[in-house]
Amino acid sequence: MDRRDFIGSLPVLGTAASLTAAIPAAVGKRPRILLRESLQYENIGDSGRVPGTLRLLSLHLAEPEVTLWPWSLHETERKLLLATFPRLRIVEGAIDGKGNASTAELAKAWKDADFFVCPGKGREHYEAWARTDRPFGLFGTAFDPVSNRAQRPDGGTVNQLKQDIERLPAGDFAKRWGDPALYAKASFIFCRDTISLGYLRAQKIGPAKLEFGPEGAFAIAVRDDRRAEAWLKRHALESDRYLCVIPRLRYTPYYRIKNLPRSPGDHEIDALNARWADQDHQAMREMIVRWVRETGGKVAACPEMTYQIETARLHLVEPLPDDVKRQVVWRDEFWLPNEAASIFARAAAVVSADCHSPIIALANGTPALHVRNPTDTVKAQMFRDIGAGDWLFEVGETTGEILWEKLGWIHQNLPQARAKVKAIMAGVSERQRQMVGAIGSAVATRSS
Repeated sequence: MDRRDFIGSLPVLGTAASLTAAIPAAVGKRPRILLRESLQYENIGDSGRVPGTLRLLSLHLAEPEVTLWPWSLHETERKLLLATFPRLRIVEGAIDGKGNASTAELAKAWKDADFFVCPGKGREHYEAWARTDRPFGLFGTAFDPVSNRAQRPDGGTVNQLKQDIERLPAGDFAKRWGDPALYAKASFIFCRDTISLGYLRAQKIGPAKLEFGPEGAFAIAVRDDRRAEAWLKRHALESDRYLCVIPRLRYTPYYRIKNLPRSPGDHEIDALNARWADQDHQAMREMIVRWVRETGGKVAACPEMTYQIETARLHLVEPLPDDVKRQVVWRDEFWLPNEAASIFARAAAVVSADCHSPIIALANGTPALHVRNPTDTVKAQMFRDIGAGDWLFEVGETTGEILWEKLGWIHQNLPQARAKVKAIMAGVSERQRQMVGAIGSAVATRSS
């Protein structure tokens, strides 16, 4: 993949591409980047982060040669990525503790790359890579040591989790993620939220460049306008006149998503979800009622993950009054992030109980409210960090009236709300330009 490929793809990428396209690429050698990333077809948030990161590398590095090494890759995702970035190389396989690859393609990519970048922990990869004496970095990553079911079965607010993290003793990081000296070898660690950043600083972890850095999903710019327009027309959804609403259960039922046998732990998860599902979606339903009755607009009940198709029907659509329900379209099929982006881009607003649909909306210029579920880790802090904190709500502390007050303002002041989104994204884009610049600097330093 190189810069020419990216520029050539701009006509199909849409609005978000204009936010950073004018920023010049860094000057230097043509870097060879090995990107270790996680795609998950069943989750448009995970699928959307990868094309966003690829776009950033194309924008801000001089003619990069990028190889994607995915943890998983659905064939539809492969087609989407290669259609958008025709020169992208994709390799698959595993690397053992000594740096030996299980496939010839991965072995070559591992040997040739100038820089290894990954948004996740991947300790075993970093250990093997560090022995090659080549630079690596953690890009838009998260370190969340407290958000798990054993510690907080009913979750907590972002502030509560932050306080839990701040009380952790010195040495906590080493127990969870291994020798801190390994992470000190990185060229940088960019944390996608400032809570993760504060944790690393308190634990005295990381290299000299340890900073906040928004994840790649904020740079997503893939679109499928043709498919989106056909779906909108079929359901009589007019641009700027409809709302997209996305539900979420407290814990993702992965056994259903992956078609796996139901384990004892899955029974516990199902019980917790059943206990909270109706209550967690009440405020969003009340907001939908206000939207329909006071604006005359329509609503699209949409998924971010495959299981949420049914969740949307059961907990957003079916309980609504009949006069409101007639104005609500239940999306009964899943989508890729490019179609979701095109539909979000035409909406008046997106309101989501899951985290990445609002990010995709913001990247496409659309105002977005995130109604955070208490078991959804600390990643909602990202919205505060980029300047969208007044569009973040804790589900246990909000009501339909509170959501409607914010949504009603967006409806009445849509140009101002979109201007706010543009300003937020301009800040994100500049920060991400600096993040990619750190890769270019590391490659240039090694080459000099």
